[in-house]
Parts: sequence; structure tokens; C-alpha cells
Amino acid sequence: MSLEKSDIEKIAHLARLAIDEERIPDYARDLNNILNLVEQLSAANTEGVVPMAHPLDAYQRLREDTVTEVDQRDVFQAIAPKTEEGVYLVPKVIE
Repeated sequence: MSLEKSDIEKIAHLARLAIDEERIPDYARDLNNILNLVEQLSAANTEGVVPMAHPLDAYQRLREDTVTEVDQRDVFQAIAPKTEEGVYLVPKVIE
């Protein structure tokens, strides 16, 4: 797989990234190197290789789901500039 300039521009658009037009060849080269590495790893023979670890094999210690903290909302909101019915009021920043 080889990425072209148009691919890089499309990826940048989808990711909502502003990229420098002059650096597109560098991005294409770097991404192509990454894809080539992934292809090499995918082609590696892993027949008979036992996985060293798997997250699903891990034992998760469970604890009882109980409230241990004291509700301090009133204390914290006492120093807030504006609150109303238990929520913080903030200035509108997006039109």
C-alpha cells in the first residue's frame, strides 16, 4: 500500500488537521513507512507462538460498590462565582 498526496489530504481533512502543503511528501513517506512495518509484522510467521499475556486472562479484584466519600458539593460551590440548582454556571464561549 502506498499513500499519495490526495490520501494524505483526505486523512488530514477527516482528522480535522491543518497540514502544511510543503510537508505532505514527508507525511506520505512517514505513513508509508508505518504501513510497510505493519505489513512486515502481519507477514511474520506466528504459528505455534504462545501469547505471553492477554488482558482477558487477568483477574479483576472486585470491591463492594458503596459510597465512602462525603458529599461536599455545597462546600465547593460556596466559592464558585455562580451556581444554580447544584450546577456551576459558566460564561458562554461558543457562539
